[in-house]
Amino acid sequence: MTTSRQLEISLTAGRSGSGPATWGQRAIWGVVHRTAPADRPRFNIATATPIDPGLPLPAVLDALGHLLRLHDSLHTRLLPEPDGAGLRQQVDPDGRLTVHVRDCAADTGRDGLTAVGGALHEELAGRSFDCAAEWPIRVGLVVADGLVRHVSLVLSHTAVDGTGMGLLVRDLAELALGADPEAVRAARSPRQPLEEAAFQTSERGVKRDANARAHTLRKLRAAPARLFPATGADAGSGERFPNAVLSSPALLRAVETVATAHRTGSSTVLLAAAAAMTARLAGRSDAVLQVVVNNRFLSGLADAVSVVAGDALLHLPDADGDFGAAVGRTHAASIAAYRHAYYDRHLLDAEIERLTAERVPLADRSCVFNDTRDLLPSGLAAPGAPTAGEDGRTTLDWPVDFDPRPGLTYALDALRTPAALQLAMTADPALLPRPAMERFLHGIEELVLTEERRIQA
Repeated sequence: MTTSRQLEISLTAGRSGSGPATWGQRAIWGVVHRTAPADRPRFNIATATPIDPGLPLPAVLDALGHLLRLHDSLHTRLLPEPDGAGLRQQVDPDGRLTVHVRDCAADTGRDGLTAVGGALHEELAGRSFDCAAEWPIRVGLVVADGLVRHVSLVLSHTAVDGTGMGLLVRDLAELALGADPEAVRAARSPRQPLEEAAFQTSERGVKRDANARAHTLRKLRAAPARLFPATGADAGSGERFPNAVLSSPALLRAVETVATAHRTGSSTVLLAAAAAMTARLAGRSDAVLQVVVNNRFLSGLADAVSVVAGDALLHLPDADGDFGAAVGRTHAASIAAYRHAYYDRHLLDAEIERLTAERVPLADRSCVFNDTRDLLPSGLAAPGAPTAGEDGRTTLDWPVDFDPRPGLTYALDALRTPAALQLAMTADPALLPRPAMERFLHGIEELVLTEERRIQA
């Protein structure tokens, strides 16, 4: 039998203040508010994990209280300016965080606890946030015999990006396991959103923004305006977008081998392979990808639990040539692209809109690459996380279809399980039908495995 209750964690005399929203807060807020209310929950950033053998409930509640004090983004509201032309952030010094608890019998088995936790997680993640009226965090706990056996965290995307959620989980785990809160605070020193906004409105911040947008606009003017012609039904026809997931144990090993040999990162290897397959399937020699960049390498942002990720535009000529050489070119090109991924998206969108109205050809930005493998600490996977690949074979599954996403050719996410590297691809079937998606994903695997064999020969 399961019962429900709510507990409250109080924040008193916390940091407070008000100021302009950060570039990241404003960008996500705008995207969410241009979306139909029923679709807004899909922008939530959520994670959940079973805890075995469990942690005492008071320790977890105490850790959550310290977490509120450590990261201002958890008790920040976003308020539109009265004239509607701007957005401000309000950091509340006092308030209460509701914790949703499901109590299970002491003898409830692991599967039962996971089922209860999964249902609670879906409930919390399935509602959008009113960022003007409530704090952007929800917490769910499954408790049995006084021990927390499952934790669910759901945050508004205006408060964190994927990397920020991983940092939050790391801090919660350390605090719940007994780390000294002051030691954690001293070790982190994260830049708070108000501090980030102060930099962005400073002379240095304004100059950085202008340089980054100018770089991106130059790339937009130079890269090809269209990659994939429609192959079947008209693009934008409303047909649902299929999602394919390739799970490859061999790729998990090979990508590291290739990265080491080329003195680069494994993300660069996957990015080079994605660019190569983009060029091949588009029948071109070059590729253009929008790459999600976490921006945590910038000064002061390494431990920021907020939304600072940005989009970098990568244009790679000769993407379909020798793969080993392409890895080196991708490394050089990605460094320059990442350096210019921190900017005011609102201002860039306005410039793009103006150029589009003037019929200036701009680059195809519809192919998106996002390496999410390191967003959460090892071992903190959501319940029911896929375990495909444990038998050593590559598999390709079609788990779900999504509603159409205007302006998207494909979105490719790199993920990791204990047994395999996974590539999850969602694509417009009018531009990349299912057989083309299969060739794309298997092609990435084959490029990396072939290069591994060449290196080891």
